[in-house]
Amino acid sequence: MGCLRASGGSATSAANPPFCKRCPVLQTPLRSIPLLAAASLLALCGVATAKAPRRPAPVPVVAVPPISAETLKEVTRTLSSDAYEGRAPGTPGEDKTVATIIDRFKAAGLKPGNKGRWTQDVPTVIVEAKNHVPLTVKAEGQVLSFAFGADYVAGSYRITPRTDLADAPLVFVGFGVNAPEQGWNDYAGVDMKGKIAVILVNDPDYEQADENGPFKGRRMTYYGRWRYKFEEAARQGAAGALIVHDTFPAAYGWQVVQSSWSGKQKYVQSATNGMDQTLANGWIQKSTAEAILKASGQDLAALTAAAKVKGFKPVPLNATASLGFDNGIERAMSHNVIGVQPGKARPNEYVLYTAHWDHLGRCKANAKGDDICNGAIDNATGVAALVALAQANRKAGPPARSQVFLAVTLEESGLLGSEFYASNPVYPLARTVGGVNMDALGMGSAARDIAVTGGDKSELTRYLQTATRAMGLTITGETHPERGYYYRSDHFSFAKRGVPMFDVGRGSDWVNGGRAAGEAASERYSNVDYHQPSDEFHEDWDWSGPLQDVTLFYRLGRSLAETSDWPNWHKTDEFRLIRDRSRAGVK
Repeated sequence: MGCLRASGGSATSAANPPFCKRCPVLQTPLRSIPLLAAASLLALCGVATAKAPRRPAPVPVVAVPPISAETLKEVTRTLSSDAYEGRAPGTPGEDKTVATIIDRFKAAGLKPGNKGRWTQDVPTVIVEAKNHVPLTVKAEGQVLSFAFGADYVAGSYRITPRTDLADAPLVFVGFGVNAPEQGWNDYAGVDMKGKIAVILVNDPDYEQADENGPFKGRRMTYYGRWRYKFEEAARQGAAGALIVHDTFPAAYGWQVVQSSWSGKQKYVQSATNGMDQTLANGWIQKSTAEAILKASGQDLAALTAAAKVKGFKPVPLNATASLGFDNGIERAMSHNVIGVQPGKARPNEYVLYTAHWDHLGRCKANAKGDDICNGAIDNATGVAALVALAQANRKAGPPARSQVFLAVTLEESGLLGSEFYASNPVYPLARTVGGVNMDALGMGSAARDIAVTGGDKSELTRYLQTATRAMGLTITGETHPERGYYYRSDHFSFAKRGVPMFDVGRGSDWVNGGRAAGEAASERYSNVDYHQPSDEFHEDWDWSGPLQDVTLFYRLGRSLAETSDWPNWHKTDEFRLIRDRSRAGVK
């Protein structure tokens, strides 16, 4: 389970938790176990000119065959042994890991999932921005200079040896949001070609204590994430994008941004080599933004207040900016592993189970001299769950829809394996109904509750309610909705392409020991073992919690595989229009 780097999604150290997904143990604020799903068009009634509300099909109540605790133990023990050297992509550890997963998939009765192959090649590009010149701003006869690292950071998604922006006009675009479902467009009426967008972090209503605002108030939406803001600036034709850092709405300090933008950044290789992105993107300190706006005759506080109101129009600044840096470029190859259980009634509709197989490889040695980050919990347990679920589904026999078992690479480098699959799906995303992502199954007791990350975003809530009722569990919310954890795990690679995804995880109210025990275990993992050599297999682990997790995952996935329903995002969700467009015309 990895941390997202601020430019392009490479891994950062465990010392930078705000960019990390929830640190994985069993309670939801720190781990992420998602369910993803899809949607259908409204059902047509008998009168050709009228539409009736779609009536969702009942959620099937599924019987759960025995889940093998021994399989969970064996696969976790094997993949986290020193022989696999921490499962770093591009090393002999990858070769062993991929071979083991294929062997386990075969033994569980799966078929090769990629046109007769077990693997999908994942080409990546590694870019290191270096030799930055100062950010120079000219405004109203003044020349301001800002140092890389202390005042600004920048990189490029474009695969080119040199990046330069010279005297590009600056435009303040508020929060940089273009949300058609809300009638909100911070770029309205401006041509961004050749210009640099200056963008505020988070959503326009982030200060609202409840979740009743157009952008869900305190609960961050995708529009509030830095990655969205860079993507939207590129869609608008901007030459560059600079996000104004502010600790409260960002939920992390400048030191996190600073460290995250140093060193090598990994990207999925694209057909365009990133040429459809901005020339440069980055962050500026709040004090840097204040100085630039003041020199331009503007005030950051006043513009921020204006940007929070619907109808805000972008403000061209009387200023230009220049920056530049070199790019070191490397290329690498890794692999996703794909197995499939064909459906018996609708084999061209798909339910997806995913887990990342990669970890950090060799890392900083601990006091005992151990320099292998084995990643037992993160995420040998998730791969073990894939195998156990494949076994259970073989026992139950094929469901109506096909089930795809996807072990993805490069999660620790920024969700790159899932990103590549979602960009190059073997099975069309428009026909992918839903699925379960398994990341870091924490050891310990079963829980009395299941927590939901991201809130009630889609019609998948019915499936979770049915499963938790059958298991006697309650549903609770996440602790820090403002941190946007929903957008920091492999399931998100599918969500941003319109596939509805539901992020759920075992709660902290343990059957054995209550909340005190659950929270203590979570704290220990996140503070002691997360991304450390101590994340190792222990023979005395309590597997009752992971067994509960896998039972829930089976119920969720199997019910989606047996129904004829196509759950959708709620109408005001940021991904609803994307899904509707992708499903239009699909029969």
